[in-house]
Amino acid sequence: MSFNAGPRNAAVARILLTLAVTVAAVLGVVTATRAAGPSSTEFGATLSFEPVAGAGDVSPTAPISVTITDGELADVVLQAPGGTPVAGELAPDKQSWRVSEPLGYAKTYTWSGTATDSGGTKAPVSGSFTTVKPVDKVNAVINIGDNQVVGVAAPITIQFYGRVADRAAAQRALSVQTSNDTEGAWGWLPDSDIGSRVHWRPKEYWKPGTKVTVGAKIYGVPFGAGNFGGDDLTSVFTIGREQIVKADVRSFQMIVMRDGAQVASYPASYGLDSDPDRNTRSGIHVVTERINDKRMISQRYQYDVVVQWAVRINNNGEFIHANPATTGVQGSSNVSHGCVNLSTNDAKAYYDSVLYGDPVEVTGSSVPLSASDGDIWDWTLSWEQWQKLSAL
Repeated sequence: MSFNAGPRNAAVARILLTLAVTVAAVLGVVTATRAAGPSSTEFGATLSFEPVAGAGDVSPTAPISVTITDGELADVVLQAPGGTPVAGELAPDKQSWRVSEPLGYAKTYTWSGTATDSGGTKAPVSGSFTTVKPVDKVNAVINIGDNQVVGVAAPITIQFYGRVADRAAAQRALSVQTSNDTEGAWGWLPDSDIGSRVHWRPKEYWKPGTKVTVGAKIYGVPFGAGNFGGDDLTSVFTIGREQIVKADVRSFQMIVMRDGAQVASYPASYGLDSDPDRNTRSGIHVVTERINDKRMISQRYQYDVVVQWAVRINNNGEFIHANPATTGVQGSSNVSHGCVNLSTNDAKAYYDSVLYGDPVEVTGSSVPLSASDGDIWDWTLSWEQWQKLSAL
């Protein structure tokens, strides 16, 4: 007795085949077959996609691959919109192909290629997926650039141009490597007007000559609230000589120490003792900027002047600068509005010697440096207090 497959039976076979492939595709596994019949050929290999075909909200840095079991891959291409191929590599055994570069945000990528089973039967590699679309792509900047030489109190600061809600996720993407295993930690400061910010501070001052490599692999990192990290960042820099200013306001002198030896002692006038708002703040300040001619304006104290050789030591308005108007009392009285006044020659000599990150240790005034005084108050905290600012 013979049996011939009629149109109705062939249609049923095609429906069952479609259902089988659909279920497997949802699981990320596709087994291709040919329609049943006297001349049918079954494809005996299995294709697995990561992520699964049709997936959405895929991280652009997630592992992306196609793998075949009991067969080989050939001519595999993952195309971005517009047909641009994504960089990838076929394994030596030709059983897997993996992406070797980050993908873009909010893009649909499409597979193509050929799969061949152990019997020589071929089937297409096909399918697509879409990467996540961030609410906001949050970029950032590192304060110290490549090949820069900085002072021994310089913190590493990363300023994000947007809010980072998941600070732990962001911090896990950050790294600091040093040539001498310097101990340090990340600490999150209150958000600025620009966005979130995190600093890395060594436990003690940096050792001169330390080589530092900073990495921020933030691209593709979920920052929370639908935000994702922007471009990755790196910086490689060096710690210079150790220069520390000892500024005891009661001494009316500003002493400069370099590599453990005193190299200068300048007569100085600090902030007026009787006015707390004019006190030079006690604490470890950090040199952040130097300006040849700096205009200083105060409506409260009614002055508008341009001073020379200004070295910024905080964002609260404190500078070390030349002030010929107070030369007569420098070395004997404190009369400034919070800055450290020096003679023009002394201010120029100090100005020429500074690096970003040099510490200025002010002591003897009644008002301490605090978080309300500017961007860098890292050294006002003990090491134990600083470590508590970490998100991990």
